[in-house]
Amino acid sequence: MKKIAILTPGGDAPGMNACIRAVVRRSISSGMEVYGVMNGYQGLLDNNIFKMELRSVSGIINHGGTILKSSRCAEIKTDEGLSKAIATLKKYEIDYLVVIGGDGSIKAAEKISKFGISVIGIPASIDNDVYGTEETIGFDTAIDTAIEAVDKIRDTATSFDRVFIIEVMGREHGFLALEIGLASGAEFVFIPEFKFDLNKICEELKKDQQKKKTSVIMVFAEGCGDSRELAKKIFQCTGIDVKVSNLGYIQRGGNPSARSRNLASRFGSSAVDLILKDEKNKVVVLQECGIKAIPIEKVTSSEKNVSKDTLELIKKLAV
Repeated sequence: MKKIAILTPGGDAPGMNACIRAVVRRSISSGMEVYGVMNGYQGLLDNNIFKMELRSVSGIINHGGTILKSSRCAEIKTDEGLSKAIATLKKYEIDYLVVIGGDGSIKAAEKISKFGISVIGIPASIDNDVYGTEETIGFDTAIDTAIEAVDKIRDTATSFDRVFIIEVMGREHGFLALEIGLASGAEFVFIPEFKFDLNKICEELKKDQQKKKTSVIMVFAEGCGDSRELAKKIFQCTGIDVKVSNLGYIQRGGNPSARSRNLASRFGSSAVDLILKDEKNKVVVLQECGIKAIPIEKVTSSEKNVSKDTLELIKKLAV
């Protein structure tokens, strides 16, 4: 009988519970034992692990967050931390470790695989920055959540003829900001991958005033710097009062969308299929509308790039 362990390290993403549910139910129905690890990789270090049953995942498909909890665990990046994690996995005779998380979580999983523990990665992150997959669990929900907030801010911006900078998550990548910007009809989108020219922005804002635009929305990924400082500089350059709204952690929470739930269920089920076939050290991904699996080394050694075409489209539509 195979034994598998599941954990959800790093940032939470709506749909993680749906994925946990799929993995647990498919695994137990296939004759395997399933163990849940609490608090991400920290749970492996603390021996915080328990056996899961079919009813352990009842009624969770519609909830955000993760029933297995999460935490940031810097120690897993050290040799000592890895040794503790491996010791826990061997103590429970775990054959497979299923990691539901983002880029950093999957990189840690690859390191664990070097010690003879088979791992399966499932991409779950609102940032959508995992290489090899067109979409991660939670990305669609995060977009919907942000769009709802941006639409409401647009109402105020239109009523007062105002310019708003709306800061969204994305420390290193702008996938989320781009999709929010396109879907909300934003006039400007700032992402870490591309530098912006303050003078050009100010010129465009002056032109917008001349065209009598009643509102301007700027979507600003947090990795681009200080959004309030940008607002201040725009005011100094143009005399236009710019308001700043930071959406913060609401983007990570909330009930997962149907798309996020379905993707999570398919990813989880496909991960179990890989285990049943004795496939090792793979990451489940979405490619060309189909679920596939690629080597974990390919995922961790490559970087996913944003589409400049999307940024150009946003500019073309903001006339």
